Amino acid sequence: MKKYLAEFIGTSILVFMGCGTAMLVGCDASAGSGYLLTALAFGLSIVAMAYSIGNVSGCHINPAVTLGVYLAGGMEKKDVIPYMIAQVLGGFLGTVLLAAVFGLGGVEDKTGGFGANALAGVNGNAFAGLIVEIILTFIFVIAILGVTSKKFNHGNAAGLVIGLTLTFVHILGIGLTGTSVNPARSIAPAVFAAAAGNAAPLAALWVFIVGPLCGGALAAVVYNGLEKE
Repeated sequence: MKKYLAEFIGTSILVFMGCGTAMLVGCDASAGSGYLLTALAFGLSIVAMAYSIGNVSGCHINPAVTLGVYLAGGMEKKDVIPYMIAQVLGGFLGTVLLAAVFGLGGVEDKTGGFGANALAGVNGNAFAGLIVEIILTFIFVIAILGVTSKKFNHGNAAGLVIGLTLTFVHILGIGLTGTSVNPARSIAPAVFAAAAGNAAPLAALWVFIVGPLCGGALAAVVYNGLEKE
């Protein structure tokens, strides 16, 4: 249970800090600082969690990572679904906290939808968004598999590398899909956005579930092939 609780807490912090930063600073293309601040918020959240809960659960805090790690032989089958459930529930806690802070404080949500992912950057084209999410998640998960491989021990650098890689994929992805690469980061904000009157993120939510899971699985398959001698 401690592993699942760690995943729950870690995902709630990721969503609170990452989506919260996006809500506060906005991610308009004309304001590059908003892009970078949001990318750093997500990346640094991973760094912080990796060095705090990583020794408990591995700090997946992402169903796509959990799927990739499992397919690469890095975890037991019995933990996969509980990890994913804990991550999604953590995403809801993070979004509830954002709703409380922004609502009670009267702070403007500059994303217009709890930092939810959308397809505006690809002109509403779901197929293009799916490709973006698969590619970005592939990059993120294969980096995780490589830096955490028992065969090539990178020691204490792993958390930093993973956080920087998440920042890296956000720099391109924010302007296209808002960068999900993580269904647990996308589900709750889309639900809350719909409840607030913005239905677009919920309508496109399947892209941000299917894309990351496909990208994570592909990363595991490719990495397994590359690592074999």
